[in-house]
Amino acid sequence: MAVKLTDEELELCRKAFNNFDKDGSGTIDVKELKAALGAMNQHPSDEELFVMVHDVDEDNSGEIEFSEFCKVIIKHKAATAKNGDEGDTLDAFVALGGNPDKSGKISTDKLRATIKAFELTLDIDRLIREVDLDRSGFVDYAEFKAILT
Repeated sequence: MAVKLTDEELELCRKAFNNFDKDGSGTIDVKELKAALGAMNQHPSDEELFVMVHDVDEDNSGEIEFSEFCKVIIKHKAATAKNGDEGDTLDAFVALGGNPDKSGKISTDKLRATIKAFELTLDIDRLIREVDLDRSGFVDYAEFKAILT
């Protein structure tokens, strides 16, 4: 399903774009784009900003026109939607020693210690027994996700 902007989001885009097009030239640069996205509660990294501009800057001006700006918002919205459901789970997996590409494994001992340190009311031992079927003492991303769902 293609990601589209709602009428409300389109209006927010127009307002943000106009607000950051300080000279009324009809374009904004990367610095202005970052501020505009921040005003819309989106906070891409500098690398993501560069890629966004590069991907939509059809005339290679280094600046973004309104139609290009909307493409940036749609792409960022799609990426957020894709990762949003799993974003927190993946962040936790990485924090415990897994890899951002969902590879690697985390120690069940470290997982137990973290759950106890945060005083979470999970029966973590039972959950680990249910997913760590080979009793390796490690869980991969799929197993970790199963524990949290």
